[in-house]
Amino acid sequence: MYTMQKKAQATTSDRVPAPEVNFQTCPFLASTGVLGKKWTLLILWVIALLRIKRFNQIRRSIPGLTSRVLVMRLHELEKSGHIEALIVKESPRVVEWTLTEKGTDTIPILMSIMNFTIKWYPDEVFGDNKSHTMNELFPETEYPR
Repeated sequence: MYTMQKKAQATTSDRVPAPEVNFQTCPFLASTGVLGKKWTLLILWVIALLRIKRFNQIRRSIPGLTSRVLVMRLHELEKSGHIEALIVKESPRVVEWTLTEKGTDTIPILMSIMNFTIKWYPDEVFGDNKSHTMNELFPETEYPR
């Protein structure tokens, strides 16, 4: 059983409330079974936010991702209920991957990671090496901070 205990010393984390209910298992451990695997968040990112839906387009959009691993991750995400395959055409077979309600609930997580990354790793993300805000990247949309 996981329990949370408050530290006697005041820290930055004191701004985050401690849960009043004991966990049977760590919530992060429960969700990272699928989401914590290599490439999974990138695949969700590509499907959800870049709106790339087809297998070869997904594979080409993520450098280093092999077809074999993409097949495994797509099937894991489908089995866990994050995505579903929609058959667009039978012959030749054309499949598009879409988010389910559970998959859609990962979008704020993906956006939070992106927000953190564009603030703290601008030299790796942007050519100008400057931090940017989500409003600069997506001026027409309101995203959670």
